[in-house]
Amino acid sequence: MLNFIYYPISAVLWFWHKAFSLVLDPASGITWGLAIIFLVFTIRILLVKPMANQLRSTRKMAEFQPKMQELQRKYKNDQQTLALEMRKLQKDMGFNPLASCLPMLVQIPIFIGLFHVLRSFNRTGGAFGELGMTVEETRNTPNYIFGVDDVQSFLDARLFGSPLSAYISMDPGNYDAFSPLGVAADFTRNNIIFVVVPLMLASAVMMHFSARMSMDRQKKRQAANPKKPADDQKAQQMQMQMDLMQRMMLWVMPVMYLMGGFLWQTGLALYMFTNNLWTLVQQRLLFAKMDREEEEEKEAKAALKRTSAPKVGARPDIPKKGKKGNR
Repeated sequence: MLNFIYYPISAVLWFWHKAFSLVLDPASGITWGLAIIFLVFTIRILLVKPMANQLRSTRKMAEFQPKMQELQRKYKNDQQTLALEMRKLQKDMGFNPLASCLPMLVQIPIFIGLFHVLRSFNRTGGAFGELGMTVEETRNTPNYIFGVDDVQSFLDARLFGSPLSAYISMDPGNYDAFSPLGVAADFTRNNIIFVVVPLMLASAVMMHFSARMSMDRQKKRQAANPKKPADDQKAQQMQMQMDLMQRMMLWVMPVMYLMGGFLWQTGLALYMFTNNLWTLVQQRLLFAKMDREEEEEKEAKAALKRTSAPKVGARPDIPKKGKKGNR
């Protein structure tokens, strides 16, 4: 049903595994780990421009809100005219509400797709959505783009002692697929915990600081451009909702991430660690770039104002009225 997601993700992962296999052991956990890391890089490079648009959209949102509230007060009894004026205002300001959602909307199916592709390397589980194959069937069944040799290479690989598609709550009865037939599993749940938990904790910390960086920047901008307190009840409610969203991003999202981590494979935890590290670094760089752009805009406006203003002591240039009879 979601093959249009699973095949592209497995294809990118396959490509990077083959690329790193030219210089590293194809069955090494480092080789497969690098393939997952570069899967993140491939996706996030494509999302650099949408991410920049998202941050610019957040800035325009701050400028858009007061004008939107003014329109709501002006046309509170005429919803049709309000809708037309709102669309006109969005067009005039170049503000697109969907721009702030696009990067996240794109990453959600990628996350789900990678979760499924990694889980499909080991199909011995009998839980919901799993196929309950035997170890022999699992090790000899292709996985989307990956052939049988690739599947066996992935299952045999270890990242600091943990298989890349093993997860903390995994039934130990399914460990046997991670070793050749007749060979006992060479890892325990503790090996999985040793790798997954530090990656998850580091990811949660980076999520928190990315949200804090954004919130601190917004507070700094508000302090530099103070506004009158909103006397409109709807405006106050909107501000409260925004404050609540910020607190959720700051604390609730990292906690929810940690709570679901016992279901995440080692490879998925590595993906999230790399993805959050990219977000933290990219956000810092983009904020610095946008701050420079805003400063340059202010300087350009100030320079234009200085050049257009009359010189001190100069008489204003008032056009003389023409004589009567002149056309």
